[in-house]
Amino acid sequence: MPRPPETERVPRFGPAQRRVHRATAALMLSCLVTAAFLYYPPLSQLVGRRRLVVLVHEWSGLLLPVPLLLGLVSHALRADLTRLNRFTAIDRDWLRAVRQRSYRRPAGKFNAGQKLYAAFTAGAVLVMLGTGLLMWFTHLAPLLWRTGATFVHDWLAVAVAIAVTGHIWLAVKDPEARRGMRTGSVDRAWATREHPDWED
Repeated sequence: MPRPPETERVPRFGPAQRRVHRATAALMLSCLVTAAFLYYPPLSQLVGRRRLVVLVHEWSGLLLPVPLLLGLVSHALRADLTRLNRFTAIDRDWLRAVRQRSYRRPAGKFNAGQKLYAAFTAGAVLVMLGTGLLMWFTHLAPLLWRTGATFVHDWLAVAVAIAVTGHIWLAVKDPEARRGMRTGSVDRAWATREHPDWED
């Protein structure tokens, strides 16, 4: 019996992009889970070694930018960061199509939603790192600054948790996108449908 023809695959992510994504995801989830156990009372009561949870949270936060910084040696990753950092007319058309609930959404390698998520995450990581350092090293700033840093850190953590949950939810809904991040290649039909202006 003849085997069914395999769908044509196109490369989407190289090893560097996939490794950076996995390492960043692991550190981000570690930060969010430990934060939940530190600040949500029903979960806090389940923790016997609170100092260990604090230590894991602090070091996961400090290490969060490291995978991206190490990945900058990759030309492919730098090219993707350039794409994520440029908002074009196509991206405005994509947002307009989303607002109008149209399924004809122009997109390059990354759509406008992915670019906005990447920008928010990058900014949030920097703010969380700065406010976290003020909270960790109490001698760095006066009490008023530390109080403000705690407020910003806590509420931004809630916003990050919501954004990450949305990111995971959209990934669960799109198995081909997950396959692309897992294996590095995607089905050509999916690429044509979801990213019609992706020139690569």
